Parts: sequence; structure tokens; C-alpha cells
Amino acid sequence: MKRFIKNKFFLAGIAVLFYLSSSFAQEHESNLAWLKNSKAAEQATVVLNNANTSIPIEDLQQKIACIDLGFNHSVVFDSLLNKYQKVDHFNGNFYAATSSLNALLDDIKFYHTLIIELSDVAAFDQRVFNFINDLGKQKQVIIALFGDARSLVKLNSVNSPIIWCEKHTTEGAALVAQAIFGGIGIENYLQQDYGSNFCEGSGYRTRKTRLGYSVPEAIGINSEDLNPIKFIAQEAIQAKATPSAVVMVVKEGQVIYHQAFGKPTYQANRGTRIDDIYDLASITKTAATTPAAMRLYENGKLNLDSTLGSYIGRSRDLNKANITVKEVMLHQAGFVPFIPFYQKLSPIDFSSDSTATFNTRVAKNFYLRTNYFAEVMWPQMLRSPLQNRGRYVYSDLSMYVMKELVETLSEEPLERYVQDEFYGPLGMQTAGFTPLKRFDSDRIIPTEEDKLFRKTTLQGDVHDQGAAMLGGVAGHAGLFASANDLAILYQTLLNKGTYGGRRYFKNSTVELFTSRQSTVSRRGLGFDRWDPDTSKQYPSRLATPQTFGHTGYTGTCVWADAENNLIYIFLSNRVYPQLSDRLSDLKIRPRIQDVIYEAIAKSKN
Repeated sequence: MKRFIKNKFFLAGIAVLFYLSSSFAQEHESNLAWLKNSKAAEQATVVLNNANTSIPIEDLQQKIACIDLGFNHSVVFDSLLNKYQKVDHFNGNFYAATSSLNALLDDIKFYHTLIIELSDVAAFDQRVFNFINDLGKQKQVIIALFGDARSLVKLNSVNSPIIWCEKHTTEGAALVAQAIFGGIGIENYLQQDYGSNFCEGSGYRTRKTRLGYSVPEAIGINSEDLNPIKFIAQEAIQAKATPSAVVMVVKEGQVIYHQAFGKPTYQANRGTRIDDIYDLASITKTAATTPAAMRLYENGKLNLDSTLGSYIGRSRDLNKANITVKEVMLHQAGFVPFIPFYQKLSPIDFSSDSTATFNTRVAKNFYLRTNYFAEVMWPQMLRSPLQNRGRYVYSDLSMYVMKELVETLSEEPLERYVQDEFYGPLGMQTAGFTPLKRFDSDRIIPTEEDKLFRKTTLQGDVHDQGAAMLGGVAGHAGLFASANDLAILYQTLLNKGTYGGRRYFKNSTVELFTSRQSTVSRRGLGFDRWDPDTSKQYPSRLATPQTFGHTGYTGTCVWADAENNLIYIFLSNRVYPQLSDRLSDLKIRPRIQDVIYEAIAKSKN
């Protein structure tokens, strides 16, 4: 039941530019009209029966469903709900027409919270009223009521929280869905009486606690000024720098730009989707391993000045015993940049079949022998030479080490720890390691036609060879996610540790890890940062000194600018079908980033 030739070419070019300029101008005017209607809907929305602060929903680790009972804009409503958490949809009208709403009570037995989409007309249907009353006795119910306020009289005896919006429109649907999850705050009160329980002045204020979804004009940016992003992204695709890309811009806690470009592969039959899942590569360092270290630091389990010997027993008689955690996280430990473990495999180390002896999945039809990391890779890392300790040398070994340290102190595998501590509570629906265990392959963007090591198309198996040899879970690579999930985590950091009404880190912890902590490089603890050598224009020409984030080998980046309350995300698969440097040569990522800054500057004039 769930639904869901020169002069010729020159003149042609001028015609195209004229058309696009006209289209862009229309987009700006359309956005202004949408924004006007959205503000009108906001002013005509009131939250009632919310003494227990059920709105906004705080706990995202529960099963939530929405039931459409006569609302014409349920597609928009449901789409926005699912930005925050997976919300299953039930068509209540179907039940009412074919059997009985009582049957729906049985079909929603596994859900904890039910969101009722209700039109003003449906509110006067006695069957609907009885259904809502019955549902409220068993479940947490939130009623999203749209239309004439007189329908509130019919709901006077309902105790469940109600968010009423007079505007039965797409803008109203989008607004109410966001308000339910804290994407927008509501501060209005009833202007007259609607029954004994809904008197003039009734209403509860709610606050914004999560990302909102709007248009650039909502924060004063002309959408026309962001349109160069499209041309730069298309340039990358036409130059075969990457077959696909997703770009997201978050400003002032509002997602104001989220577009997908190209196709998952050059031969694909479908276009890229904004919710496609990408191999984030080294963004794993800042979106998994470093947050885990931050949590352990706050809990007093991790001391940045303690040595590896304090935590990792096997390091105590080796050259790494006295290296501090801080040196590791700053890439100043003297580690070699990487060890090409995959080049050292013997035929006896792997199999095309998964067995008890070969149970570490590296890729499709490629399984490594059990305990290969513990018996071969980890000892090689621990015994590897140290070079130029105290100098900045970017090394993947640093985050191999941090993964072991995190798991030792948390007493949990890294993938489970970050899921339980961050991804689940934050509502990050796609983020995680080994995504093929949770998603169909079609949702995951392919990374490479690996002709040397795994001899197969990599789609859902991590691109990084070393991480793959750990079964897909490593401290430096292995994380997959959509742009929206990455934005949630980085907004938490911009919020100095809070999101969705919960605190995940102390202000001081976020400041410590994201600010410059090295005297020999630009680095923070785990995080990359703006480079004070302005000749490098890193991460872009206009980025500010308050910018932190990371890039990924697969063609990804995420940068947060605390000065501008800005997040910029670029996801791509530039290594498909094989590695290409065109994305960097064309400066695609920094050029897009600078378009955003230029648009912000124009908005201030």
C-alpha cells in the first residue's frame, strides 16, 4: 500500500545565451513569487496542542509514516519529510474507498509516529475523525491540517499536536513538512476562537533546529547569480572530467542550491539524481574518523598529547610508540604517504568465492583471506619507517592508525560507532560504509572500471585499494553518502555541535578540531583548512580563513565557512572510467566555490 559553422555557430550561440538569460530571469521571478507565497503560508500557520513539544520531532531513530487523508499536495509534503528521515507513505483515501480505515490501523502497527495529512474537507468526515481518535490512543500522532480554519472546530476534542496552515498550496505543504522536523520555526497564534479549546491567542512557538530547504532569494541571493555553477559543471562533463556531479549550497542553515548534472556513467540510461550516493574517499577522514575522535576526546577517553604506545599495545616496542595522537591527526608523525598493499598480494591471499577462509570482500568476486589486515597490513604499517617527523606529510597511514585507536577506545567497530553516535540520531539516511548491504546498486554512483587490481566495475565497493582490503571500512576512506547527509553533519559543525535540538559536541571541541592547530601547515585536527599562502588560492580564490573541510580522491569536496555560515559540497566520480586529472586542471571545484562567494557579495550590495 506504500506509494511513492563560425558566424552560423556564433549566431546560434547568441540565441542560446538569450534563451538561457530569459530562462534565468524567469527563474528569479518564479522564485520571488514562490517566496512570497511561502511567507504568506508561514504567517498563516499555527502550532496547537504542543505542550509536550512533539513538534518539531526530535528523535529520528523511530519508525515514522505519513497518512494522506485528502491532501492534494502530498507529493511535495512527503518529499520534504523525507529530507529529514525515511517516512513511509500510506494512502488513506485508498483504504477509505476500497475497504475501511480500520484496516489501516493494522498496517501501521510497526510505526511509532504517524503524521496525518488532512484537508479541511476531510476533517468533517466522521470516519476520519474516528480514525484519528483511535490512532491517538495507540500512537504518537501529529496532524498537518490544511485549509479553512473552521475545520479546527471539528478537531476540538483531539489531543494530538496539530500544525494548521490556512494555505492549501504547494508552498504550504513544503513549509509545514519542514516545520514538523524543525527546518523552520513557527511563531503565530490564532486570531479568533475556533471552539472551546482553540481560542484566540492559542498557539505554540517552535524553533528551527535542522536544515531548511528554500530558494536563494530567501536569503537575499539572486538565483541568476548562481547559474554559472551549471555552466561550470557542464563544462566538466563535456570535457570528460567526470560523468556526473552533484552540487549543494547551504547558507544560513538553508539549502538554497541542490542540483545534479550528467549521468552516473557516460553510457548510462538515466541522469544523475540529487540523492545519489557517492564514494566520498578522503572525506571519510572528517565525516567518520575525526568526529569519532572528537567524541572520545570529549568523553575523556582520548588525550591528544598521549602517545600511540598508550593506546596501541603492538606499537610499544616500535618506532611509533612515542608519536602523539596530535601528530597523527596533523599529518606530522613522519609516516610514509601510503603503502601499496594491493601490489604485494599473492594468489594464495585471495579467492573469487566467499568462504570461511576468504571472507573479506574487496569487490565483486574478489575476497581476501581472513585476518589479512591484522596479520600482514597492520604489522607493515607499524614497522614502516618514519620520515621527517614534525613536518607536514599527508599520509593515509594516519587514519589507518586513528581507526584502530577509535575502535580500541570505543570498544566498537568504527562503522557501528559512527552510525550509533551520529548518522542515526542526525537523520543521515545514506551515510555509512559498505553501502551495498543497505541499498540497491542503482542508487550508488560507479567510481572506476578497475582494470589492474579488482578487474571489475566498482559500484558500491570502495575505490581506495587499501580500504577495500579492510572490507570497505577504513579510517581514511570507505564512507559513502549523499550530499544531503554530508550537509547535515557539516551544519552540525557550523552550529558548534548542535543539531535537531541535541548537542553532539561542545563548542570548544568543534573550535579545537576545525581551527588551525599546526605551526608548519594549514591543518586542523583531521580537518583540512584555508591556506594562508594566498598564492595557492586554496580551497578557492575567495574562501575565507574560517573555512574548513576536506577533498576526496574520487572528485569530492566539502567546505564549511564559519564566517559566512556557508557549506559547499561537490560530489563527482572523476575516476570513472579511469583516473583523470581534468577536474583539477580545469579547477572545477574552486571555480564553483567562487561563484557562490561572488553571489553572496552581490547580495550585500
